[in-house]
Amino acid sequence: MQLSNRERDEVQSEPRLFGRTAYERSALVGPIAAARWLLVFVLLAGVYFFHGFLVPVLAALVIGFASWPIYRRLLNSIGGNRTIGATIAIIAVISFIVAPISLAAVYAVDEVRDWVAWTIQTNVSGAPVPVWLTQIPGPGVWLGEQWAKYVGHPGAIGELVQLVSGSNIGNIYRGVLVVGASAFQSFLTLLFMLITLFFVYRDGEKLVGQLDSLGERILPMRWERVSRIVPLTISSTVTGMGVIAIGEGIVLGAAYWLAGVPSPVTLGIITGIMALVPGGAPLCFTLVSIYLVASGSLFAGVALFVWGTVELFIVDKTLRPRLVGGPIKLPFLPTFFGLVGGVKTMGFLGLFVGPVLMALLVSIWREWLREVTTPTPPSTIIK
Repeated sequence: MQLSNRERDEVQSEPRLFGRTAYERSALVGPIAAARWLLVFVLLAGVYFFHGFLVPVLAALVIGFASWPIYRRLLNSIGGNRTIGATIAIIAVISFIVAPISLAAVYAVDEVRDWVAWTIQTNVSGAPVPVWLTQIPGPGVWLGEQWAKYVGHPGAIGELVQLVSGSNIGNIYRGVLVVGASAFQSFLTLLFMLITLFFVYRDGEKLVGQLDSLGERILPMRWERVSRIVPLTISSTVTGMGVIAIGEGIVLGAAYWLAGVPSPVTLGIITGIMALVPGGAPLCFTLVSIYLVASGSLFAGVALFVWGTVELFIVDKTLRPRLVGGPIKLPFLPTFFGLVGGVKTMGFLGLFVGPVLMALLVSIWREWLREVTTPTPPSTIIK
């Protein structure tokens, strides 16, 4: 007796009365479990072989997210050709971001080498207490005593470095030389970052569409809210903190140079990095102003302090509210933890990755609170 196709499908769809087939009972690992373990193995192998590209890829994503509104205007002006637009954007990134930062880094490395060389020489022979240090009103005498204790006699700086870091001062000096000589490794990282950034510009919208298709299956009805936090946070962090910090570092670094401060490039970079933390930039130019006043340059110190105060007031009252916007408003404590944790884990790039991760955590927390606090509609309650 032959069965029709419909009857055969009905027979095959019926559940077995006595459990699984003999093949499934005898198999040590089922096909679904084997496929899952194979997928995990492939993912782990990918992480192992390509983890070295994590930093340039994240840097490219940060720059791409931050500059995406400008890139969309560029695409509209050239007729939507993504290859030409990505090429123009890469040239602009090299001209306005990579070249100035590389030039400043070269000068900073040379100045830091001079600092370390002076430190080693001082550690060998000691250094007398500077006269201007003891003339600082208030803590001048105490600072002079600390200088004589930790810097004045031979070997004092080495003991201090050994106590704080556990490393020998000679090892630190050799490490600085290695960092200064590792230009080839930095060049490769920069090259990979630019290549990744080119494809982010060219194929970014297509990649976002694919991620949205997968994300809606993972977090239905929530993916759009959660996923849009990443570009908004990066844009807010880069424009509201990064751009302003770079501007303050350049402006105050130029002011240091005009005031005659030693190593103005390095101090400008330190001021720019400290400007990412609330209160960091005022602390930097205040300390430099105190140094100028104590060393005898009264006019230069007062002028630097006045200029820094006015510049900071203008930035905080006019530029920062215009640049920082959008729905991403992180409290101070999560922002601070994101900055410090990011810098400790990933260095300079962590200044932007840390707040993004913290924003995602805060967003997930808000989603949970929304589910808990939102009352259930009466029509969905089962009586």
